[in-house]
Amino acid sequence: MPKLKTKSGAKKRFKVTATGKVMFAHRSKRHGMIKRTKKQIRQLRGTAVLFKTDGDNVKKYFLPNA
Repeated sequence: MPKLKTKSGAKKRFKVTATGKVMFAHRSKRHGMIKRTKKQIRQLRGTAVLFKTDGDNVKKYFLPNA
């Protein structure tokens, strides 16, 4: 059976931590900041952790080698 390839879009968007959690960056911060409130912009900063079931699916289908 051939090796499973990692989805190239997923490796740019997700990072698996040492404990197996999946980290992601928030969306909606590329442009259009003038429309958003200061609170929205502040809360979109940094990274967050996916829910366990979503993270499991990402690891299984998109990041098989992580």
